[in-house]
This record gives sequence, structure tokens and C-alpha cells, in this order.
Amino acid sequence: MVKLRFLGHAAFEVRSENTTLLIDPFISGNPAAAVKLEDLAAVDYILVTHGHGDHLGDAVPIAKRTGATVVANHELCNYMGNKGVSCHAMHVGGAFAFPFGRVKMTPALHGSDIEEGGRLIPGGNPCGFLLDMGGVGIYHAGDTGLTMDMQLLAAERVKAALLPIGGNYTMDVADAARAVEFIRPEIAVPMHYGTFPVISADPGDFARAVGERALVRIMNPGDELELRA
Repeated sequence: MVKLRFLGHAAFEVRSENTTLLIDPFISGNPAAAVKLEDLAAVDYILVTHGHGDHLGDAVPIAKRTGATVVANHELCNYMGNKGVSCHAMHVGGAFAFPFGRVKMTPALHGSDIEEGGRLIPGGNPCGFLLDMGGVGIYHAGDTGLTMDMQLLAAERVKAALLPIGGNYTMDVADAARAVEFIRPEIAVPMHYGTFPVISADPGDFARAVGERALVRIMNPGDELELRA
């Protein structure tokens, strides 16, 4: 069994029996954050989809405090490695078998540059992540528009797809519902909406657009979802 906890915006905690990992840990400055940084005391891995502040978030301070290994693209790993963080670099299309399970880096249509000190630092290619933890498949799309590549995920037996619905920077409700049609997950979880006015969206509209193609779970920050193989 895997437990998925929504931390707000696009941040999630994923726990198996022996491993705790975070995805896009935007906690500080996140008005929707369900936890404080000090609450995240035991973290083994941190997965970062791209370099924007609302996704890279607090990955560096959390990793330095907990000793967690960050999994990200090569450029982000180079950036964080220079700050004293232990990293495992990957790139889109690559997969790796970690002790907790398999991670595959999937394409995303977005940007990734890091804003620091009034300048932009190249952050490599954005991505999503396909996790297989004990036979439980979880797809975190990252920030992305709708892509035809998502049709390839239908063969991956995705248990839960975590999909942005806020529009403007990512898919909107209609495109995210089409993504569900492409991916064919058992469960669809909307994310990346409502944190800021520009990405306001109604998750109920998403649920109605998805219809019977998947079970839509609308998670409030702090909510947990148990996933079984």
C-alpha cells in the first residue's frame, strides 16, 4: 500500500512502508500549504519536475536538513549539487530503479529556469514523473500542456494521475479531462489550481468533464489517499 498526501498546489508526499518521498515541495510562501517545513522531518527522496519557484520550492533546505536525495534533470541537479545537496540526475525518457521503486521521467511542455538574485538560471527541460512503488503506478504530470505523448501512458497501468487544471500556465479543465482520456488512470487527482487568482479553476467542473472515465478525487491540502496495487 502507498499513501499519497496532498500538501497544496502541486506538492505531494508519497509514503510506502519504508520510504517517504516528496514531489515539488513548495511549502514556504505557499498560501495553500498543509504543512510547515519543520513538519517534514523524515524524507528520503525529493522529486522536482522543474525549476520554477512553486515547484523547486524548498527542495534545497529540506534535502540539506534531512539528507534526502533529490531526483531531477541534470541541470537542476548541477544547480542543487553546488548548494551541497545529494542528487540523482535523470533526463526525459530515462528510467531508474531506486530502492523504493522505479522512476521514469516523462515529457512536459513548460519552462524550467530558476529565478535567483534577479537573474534567470537555466533549469534544463521540465518533466513529469511516472512512479512504480510496489506495483502502484503514480503519474505526476508536473506543469504541462496537453500532449499526444500522454497516450503512451495508457500502457503503464496508472493507478493515480495527478494533473494540473488551472490553465494559463498549464492545462485547463477541458485539456486535463482529455489527458485522463489519453492516460486511462483509475483515479484522477486535480492539482495546480486556485493557489493564485490567475489559475483559478473549479475541480467540480473537472470531475464532470471526466465523467465515468476515471474516479476523480478532489483533495484538499492535508488530505490522504490510500493506493493499493
